[in-house]
Amino acid sequence: MKKDIHPTYHTIKVVMTDGSTFETRSTYGEEGATINLDIDPLSHPAWTGGPQRVGERGRVSKFNQKFGSFGLKK
Repeated sequence: MKKDIHPTYHTIKVVMTDGSTFETRSTYGEEGATINLDIDPLSHPAWTGGPQRVGERGRVSKFNQKFGSFGLKK
């Protein structure tokens, strides 16, 4: 590696949305800096399951809903 062109790699503190903290190594800020997360795996819908969208139905169920009254009678 070339000297004096890379950022320093040091320990920082990460604060999750629920207030829990952990330490990790990063090039962010200075040694001992703190990052407060707005979105993390505890609060983001991608990880928590989030609300289902109405448009997420299969093609067959959409067809049956639209044309179910036509055709064969039971």
